[in-house]
Amino acid sequence: MLEGEALVEKVVQAGRGGFCYELNGAFAHLLTALGYRVSLLAARMVMPDGSLGIPYDHLALRVETGQGGAAGAPHSWLVDVGAGAHSLYPLDYRERGEQSDPAGVFRIAEADGGEGDDLEVFRDGTLQYRLEQRPRELADFEPGCWWHRTSPKSPFTRSLVCSRPTGTGTDRVTLSGRKLVITDASGKLERTLAEDEVFGAYRKHFGIALDRVPEEPGAL
Repeated sequence: MLEGEALVEKVVQAGRGGFCYELNGAFAHLLTALGYRVSLLAARMVMPDGSLGIPYDHLALRVETGQGGAAGAPHSWLVDVGAGAHSLYPLDYRERGEQSDPAGVFRIAEADGGEGDDLEVFRDGTLQYRLEQRPRELADFEPGCWWHRTSPKSPFTRSLVCSRPTGTGTDRVTLSGRKLVITDASGKLERTLAEDEVFGAYRKHFGIALDRVPEEPGAL
């Protein structure tokens, strides 16, 4: 079950990380507590074959800043801390031109052939996901969350991966199974870890303390 306070406890207090429903769900809970107006938006990620994912495949946020009235209309931002290699800073939700970010050049466009007023989000000219503009409730994403946790077709059940940005631009550290990939200004470093190194890698790079090495999907 997706619930704001529980997600904050898992991600922040337990330091367990999560995927889009959990990360953006927890961030939405925080932003709302700070007084921002937050809308939960459903998106469908682009798959490796170019097709779109399932409905409610991804959760993104529209965040409004400013008070409106005499101070001017509120400003809307696309905020996404759960899409992997996405922008490091919020994107101007109403802007339809290119928006430069340390992680690349992004563009929000009206969907070509989409339903209603769907939008498409591009990174360096490549479509990342199709975004609905109708606000949703966190509970609406529970079927998609369940599918991604259980379906053999979900990327989250087909591979074991832990990843986070480590600085500006495309700097990132990723642990996929026992393969550690560190990308920074000097380039990309890849190496396969010994089993007794995996615990330390999770602890050092992600702050996650484990009592056993996670099983690779299909290894059981």
